[in-house]
Amino acid sequence: MGLDTPVKWGILSTADINRKVIPGAHASEKVDLVAVASRDQRRAEGYAREWEIERAYGSYEALLDDADVEAVYISLPNTLHCDWSIRAVEAGKHVLCEKPLSRHVGDVESAFDAAERSGRILTEAFMYRHNPQTARLRQLVDDGVIGEVRLVRSCFSYSLYDAENIRLRTDVEGGSLMDVGCYCVSGSRLLAGEPEQVHGHQFVGPSGTDWVFTGAMRFPEDVFAQFDCGTALPERDELEVIGSEGSLFLDDPWHCVVPSIELRRDGRVERIDLEHADSYRLEIENLSAAIRGAAEPLLGREDAVGQARALEALFRSATTGVAVSLG
Repeated sequence: MGLDTPVKWGILSTADINRKVIPGAHASEKVDLVAVASRDQRRAEGYAREWEIERAYGSYEALLDDADVEAVYISLPNTLHCDWSIRAVEAGKHVLCEKPLSRHVGDVESAFDAAERSGRILTEAFMYRHNPQTARLRQLVDDGVIGEVRLVRSCFSYSLYDAENIRLRTDVEGGSLMDVGCYCVSGSRLLAGEPEQVHGHQFVGPSGTDWVFTGAMRFPEDVFAQFDCGTALPERDELEVIGSEGSLFLDDPWHCVVPSIELRRDGRVERIDLEHADSYRLEIENLSAAIRGAAEPLLGREDAVGQARALEALFRSATTGVAVSLG
C-alpha cells in the first residue's frame, strides 16, 4: 500500500471516551474507521448507526477476525487493556490502547513482547503528548528559557460520587491515580525523566478506590515533582515546570482545549498562545503514519514501561506508607 492509503481502523468497545476519538478519525484522510465491536450485537449496530461506522460486531473476537481491519483502538476498562492488546497484535492488528495501559510492569512488558513477536505496533494513548502545546513546552525547556529544571508541579481532579461509575470500581482498577493522576505522572516524566524514588499518599473513599491521591517523586540530578489528583475534588488541571531562572505554566495541559503557555521570568509574564489542535486525531494519525512507514510512533515500549513502573511504585508506597525506590 502507498504511504497515503488510509489505514482501516476498528474500535473495541463503545466506551464514552470514543466520542472524543471518532470525530477526528472520520475527519482524517489518514484514517478509515470501518468497524466497532461491543459485547452485544444490537448495541454495536445502534452505535455504528449513530457514529456512521460501516461494520458492527457483537464480540471483540469477531472484529479481530475481520481481515480488512489493520489497527484497533482499545477503550476497554483498565484491567482488560493488556489482555486485549495482546489478543489484537496476535490477530495481526496494530494497537492504540487507551491510557493507562496498566499499573503492572509485567503486564506491559508482556504486551510489548507480543507486539514485537507479531511485528505489530503497540502504543499507549496519552493524547496530550501529541498536542503542539506539549511539544512547544518540551522545546522551551530544552532551549533553557527557565534555566535548569528544579521542580514539576501538576494536578488533575474532578468530582464523581456515583459508585457504579466505572471510574470508581475496584474490580477494574478505577480510582483517581489511574484515571487522571496518570497524566500528572506522565507529564512529570516527560519533563524530568524516570523517577528514582516516589512517595504516595491516598484517601480511599467508600467505593474502595482512591478518591484523592498525592505524590512526590525524586528524579536524577535533584529534580523533584509534586502532584495531586482526585475524583472527590473540584475540577482542576495545571502543570508548571519550575527552573532556576523562571517557570512555564500551563492552565490546560491535558485537554489542550485553549493551548497557551505562560513564561514567568524576571518578574514578568509572557503568554505564548498556540493554535488549537485535536489531540485525539493526532494520536490516531501518528499510529496510522507509523503503520505506513511514514513516521515513528511517538510513544512506545520505553515510555509505557516507565509509566507503569512509576504507577506501580506509587500505589505500593501509598499502601505501605513508605517511600519506594526504583532501581
